[in-house]
Amino acid sequence: MAKTRELVVRRKAIRNIRKITRTMELIATARFKKAMDRTVEAAAYTKKIAEIAAELSASAQDVTHPLLVKREKISKRILLVICSNRGLCGGYNAGILREATNSLNAAKSRGEETLLELSGKRAIAFFKYQQIVPVATYINFEDKPKFDEVEPLADKFIREFISGNVDAVDVAYMKFHNPARQFPVVETILPFAKPTESSGSVVKKNENISYEFLPNAAEILEELLPQAFKASLFKCFLDAAVSEQIGRRVTMKAATENADDMIKAISLLYNRARQAQITKEISEIIGGAAALE
Repeated sequence: MAKTRELVVRRKAIRNIRKITRTMELIATARFKKAMDRTVEAAAYTKKIAEIAAELSASAQDVTHPLLVKREKISKRILLVICSNRGLCGGYNAGILREATNSLNAAKSRGEETLLELSGKRAIAFFKYQQIVPVATYINFEDKPKFDEVEPLADKFIREFISGNVDAVDVAYMKFHNPARQFPVVETILPFAKPTESSGSVVKKNENISYEFLPNAAEILEELLPQAFKASLFKCFLDAAVSEQIGRRVTMKAATENADDMIKAISLLYNRARQAQITKEISEIIGGAAALE
């Protein structure tokens, strides 16, 4: 009797947990759809503004911009790590932190100083445990990052790079490719890569087109490239947000399915235990009746 009671209590507890995981799965699915729409729109904008910058740079070869200049020797770089504020999203944070740690170790082996900046409570907790002190932390970027929130961060990176305080800016985040594929990467976002050097944004120079710049190419690039960089950094945060929701949805779906399997297994054990108990009671009744005869 005690065993069947224990099985009933366990099954009830698992059913309650299943309700929670199922609800979290539905919430993550809704957030994922909204985040993916924003990411797809931002990807189109980022790609187009990068193509325009490439065409202008190629047509005005005598004009350059500080954000495009690669330093011969890198002595100091910024590494921004974008993780989540919450858990229960599978290996999402673990993959990013692994890539960030590898990048830190590689920079250290090359004799480069790394200024660590962390976004997300999970990244902050991890590096605190590793006893690595960041120069800045951010916890305001949730599942709906806003351009107005990212822009001050991008402006700071631009100032640090142009002033020569740092020679490169890297970002460790989960790159979104499609709903079935996301992978952790460490990308160099400054110096700003020309689209001809980045994958998926190859721009071919057309020799038959001549551009006339008004007021001039230098002033146009001065306005265009910072905006292109800000859009690129914002895209990193959007990719991270949609990838986090995908990870949480997949994890909660797996947890719900595991709960279903456990409920079935416990129900089977309960039925067997109840059957054995009933059989025993019937045997006792029959035995008692036989003894009375």
